[in-house]
Parts: sequence; structure tokens; C-alpha cells
Amino acid sequence: MLATAYRPNADSYHRYNAGMELENPKTTEAPVIRTLAPLLINQIAAGEVVERPASVVKELVDNAIDAHAKRIRVDLEEGGVELVRVTDDGVGVGAGQLLKAIEPHATSKIRESGDLDRIATMGFRGEALASISSVSRTSIRSRTRDEEHASRLDCEGDILSEVRPDAGPVGTAITVRNLFFNTPARRKFLKTPRTEQMRCVEIVKDLAIAHPAIGFTLTVDGAIRLDLPPDQPVHDRAVSVLGKEFGAQLLEVSADEFDDTRGLTLWGLAGLPEIARPTIKGQHVFINGRPVRDRTIQYALSEAYRGLIEPSRKPTVVLMLEMDPGAVDVNVHPAKAEVRFRDASLVRSVILRAVRTALTRADLTPIWGDSSRRQGHSGFGTGAAPTISAEQLAQTLRSINPAVLERPYDIEALREAVASSSIEQPAPLIEPSHEALPMPVRRDPILQVHNSFLVTQDEQGVVIIDQHALHERVMFEKLLERVGKGDLPSQRLLVPATINASAGRLEALERMQTLLSRLGFEADAMGPETIGIHAFPSFLDERRVEPSEFLEDLLDKSENNGLAGDEEEALREVLDMMSCKAAIKAGDSLGAEELGELLQMRERVERSSNCPHGRPTTIRLTIRELERRFGRG
Repeated sequence: MLATAYRPNADSYHRYNAGMELENPKTTEAPVIRTLAPLLINQIAAGEVVERPASVVKELVDNAIDAHAKRIRVDLEEGGVELVRVTDDGVGVGAGQLLKAIEPHATSKIRESGDLDRIATMGFRGEALASISSVSRTSIRSRTRDEEHASRLDCEGDILSEVRPDAGPVGTAITVRNLFFNTPARRKFLKTPRTEQMRCVEIVKDLAIAHPAIGFTLTVDGAIRLDLPPDQPVHDRAVSVLGKEFGAQLLEVSADEFDDTRGLTLWGLAGLPEIARPTIKGQHVFINGRPVRDRTIQYALSEAYRGLIEPSRKPTVVLMLEMDPGAVDVNVHPAKAEVRFRDASLVRSVILRAVRTALTRADLTPIWGDSSRRQGHSGFGTGAAPTISAEQLAQTLRSINPAVLERPYDIEALREAVASSSIEQPAPLIEPSHEALPMPVRRDPILQVHNSFLVTQDEQGVVIIDQHALHERVMFEKLLERVGKGDLPSQRLLVPATINASAGRLEALERMQTLLSRLGFEADAMGPETIGIHAFPSFLDERRVEPSEFLEDLLDKSENNGLAGDEEEALREVLDMMSCKAAIKAGDSLGAEELGELLQMRERVERSSNCPHGRPTTIRLTIRELERRFGRG
């Protein structure tokens, strides 16, 4: 039998609108205002501070960091629901201070309202221990350096033991058992122990990355999950936590920008595009050692990786920002997870510039079967003598398509194969560059495979290129540069091209008129059921793009909310569509001159390793991987 759904009655509706909760909805007496009991006050506060076991872990580890600990140990059982224990070797809490430590709004970290403007500690509100102890069975053991023995205090809700002597080293150990034992309604909303455990582990990892001077040990149900020594170099600590397999896929990022009134220092690691993730869980951002979430920073990262990863994916990064505590407000979120910057534009610009610079300087070509990579540009056609033999290249080409090579080839034979693959075409598929291109020191062989992929070599191995994806990136960058200098030139049509006009297409056309004019389109309604195209971008006309087909696709995408609301974002999306339509396609045969022109364009265009959608244009098969596959290493 199905349960009957709750339906609010009239009294409930009026009570809701009145903004008050009456003891009895039938009575007309004024409500009684009462002072809440201390335990209930703390349990209400715990609703903001202690959301789940991970919240307990964060608050206790924050306190250990503030206590100048050099080593911190975190023990978890049943995802932290049954046990969270945090042990540190910090300065400790004196026996006479233990009772004060669990009082609400009692703290040693701030004294007056002005201190809130320059918070330099991890904790500061004085709510953590009071909130945690009100919803759990908590034990605190602590000892300062000038005490002969430790002291212990046990709490169970609002029941407190006496402070009594105990054995223990200098520092503090806080044990939290049976979380939410006295608030079962909240306990039932916890996830599975495995899910809660994962959140606790994430918190410890974040804090460990942010504080490499501190040693961290984490055990889960008795098994060691993390064991990090103190005083680790910041790079080593980040790689130890993220995973050594990522070590070769992280680029160092740094910036140091200060003037007389503002500034920040930035150090971090930016992941290569291929390790981007579907969510922001791979983003570890710290402000003055505090893990935070911030839209300003997320926006800067999205901009830095624009065109290098697919829009649905998020970059993997570690960013550590140090700035004047007065320049950032950490008192804007109950769990201290969000911040507010006094100068958000400075933070955004420094992160964007630093990450973009690191990505620009790196060789972002994905490596097939080999995680090691050489930093810097690949240098097509330039640099040292080639290190890949003709035999190795031929073997690789056979593995791609056995029909491409029927006998062992030398370099001259490969050149002959390239020359024989060209055919007469009515017009070049690749627009010749009118700018002076640097002449290569050597001319590497280039082979077109299945009229879709280009195979060549560089100093590191065999390079395989998706001709459509690369040309799309080249076209996009050219268009973006032209639009930056003014509106795109337009070609008037002798006879207007027409498309069917639905209500949605007409609305999209009206909404996009300014943007379309900027890009060289001239289109309007010609009656209730037709849209006429009177002018078309010269660029698309030269690339033989059909006006009606293009505008149909564009208006349909806009009608279905496929274009961004921001004008500049929408501009990039339309340029991307233009580039995709104008670029050479899979199946287009290229002559030798076109092959060479395309590869030289690759060297001149920023972010040529990826198409505007973020997919790779190029994959490298290294010499090391070739040798391994041929049994040479």
C-alpha cells in the first residue's frame, strides 16, 4: 500500500506565509518566546558546522594545524560515523582550559571584531568542539610542554566528565565516536560508510597538499591509506597525494605579483589536457593554506584551458595562493569552504595568465603508450637530426594500414609515395599563407593515410595528425584574429539564399542580429515562412560553405539553447562552427604542397595540439614506445 503524500492544510499555508511556527495551529494565542537550552543551541549550530564525518575531520585537523603540529594522524572507522580520531604533536591545551575549549564561541584565535578582517588561522569561530561534542561521544586528551602529564575530558551530548589526569605525550588527541547518536534524524541522512569514507579521505588529502611541512598519516579501519613525512618539498607532496602516475603530466605554474597596495604569490601544478576530469574534483585550490571553492578561480581555469579540453570536462590543477589575510574574507561560509576576494579581478587575471603561460610553453601533444614527455615545442622541421629510422617509420605505417606500404621503404621512397598521392584539384583545400613562413632546416617525410591522417616524424618519434582537427584549429585562430581587428568582410549574394522560417528560428535570428552582422551575415525574414540570406562571410564563401545549410544549423543551435548567453562566448562558438565547416574534411586528398603548408601552420598557431572543441589534433608515438613494441627495450 502506497504511503499517502503529505498535503499542507490551510493552517499550514497561513503559518508558512506568516513566517512563524505556532505550537498549535488551531489557537489564536500569541506564541511563547523561550531561551533554548545550551545543548539544543549547540546542536542547531552543529547543523551548519558538522554536516557529516568529513566536517569533523576538517575541523579537528584545522585545529591541529593551528596548534603548530609537525605530525598529524587521522584514524577512521566505518567511514568516520563510528570513529574519527585526530592526534597531533602540537602545543596542546592546558588542563585548566579543557572545559573552556568545548564552550560555544570560545577561541584563542581572535579577540576583537577587527581580527575578522585579517584571519590567518585555519579555525577562528570557536564553534567546532562545542558543535561536535553536542552530537557525539567525544573524548579530548591533551598536554602542553610545561605539564608533567596529560589531561582528559569526556563529553556525551551535554553530559561532561571531570577533567582528570591521563597518560599521553605533548599534543592533543580528540576521539569522536557515534556521530549523531542523539540526533537520529540527521544520522539517517548520511550516505554509505564507503561514501562518507571517501569524503573524509578527500579532506585529509587536500589539507596534506596545502601543508607539506606537516607529516600526515591516515588509517581507514586499521589500514594505512596515507603516510607522508614532514617537510616534503611542495611539488613532491602534491605528486605523492595525487598519484605518482600524474607526475609527468603536471606543469609547474608560478606568479609573484605585488605592488604598493595589493598582490599575491601563486605556485601550482596544471594538468595536461588529457587528464581533465568530468567534475571539479581534480581541482585543489588553497588560499593561505585553506582549501576553498571559488567561482572566480574556476572561471579563470576554464578560460586558461579553453580550446584544450572539451567543454564538459574540468582541468586537473593544484593552485596555492598566498596573499595578505586582509585581502580575502574567509568568514562568508559556515564551513569556511568559500571565500570572497577584495580584488577578484587581480586573482582572476594572475591565475589565467600564469596557467595559460605554462600551457603555451609546453608540448601538449598526447603521447601514445608512454607517460614520459619532453617539455617545450615539438619543432616540426627544425632542430636536431631525426632520431627515427625509415624502417621504424615504415613499420608503424604498416600497423596503421597494411596496404599503405607493400615493401620496405627508405626516405626517398617515402617522398615518392607522398608525391604520387597528390591529385589535381580545382582549388587548394588549404588557403596559402600570405605571410612569410620560416623555411625548415630539414624536410621530414609526410604521408597521408586514408585521406584523413597525416604521418610524419619529429625528434621524439612518429607524429600522427588528424587533418580535419588541425585545420579546424588553424581556421579558428585565423578567424579569431580577424574579428579582433574588426568585422569580417562579407560577400553579397546575387540571389538571396532562403531557408524555412519557424517561430524559433525567427526569434533566434532577431536575438543574434548584432553578432551575425559582426561576422558578415545579412539575413532577415522574407514573409512569415522564409528567411532570406543576402550576404555571407567571404571566408565561408571562399571555402565553398553552403549559406542555407550553415545558417539553418546556426539558428537551430541557438533555438535549442545551444549557444552561450554571453556575447563573447557565443562569438567563439559561432567561429568554431565556421571553422569546422570550412576546414578540410576526412577523405579530402591533399597534395604535397598542401601537406607541407598545413604542418607549417601547426607551428605558427597557438594551441595547435587541440581543436577548438578540445579534442587532440595530434598523437605522438615515441621512440621508446616503438623500441618496446619491437622488442628492443
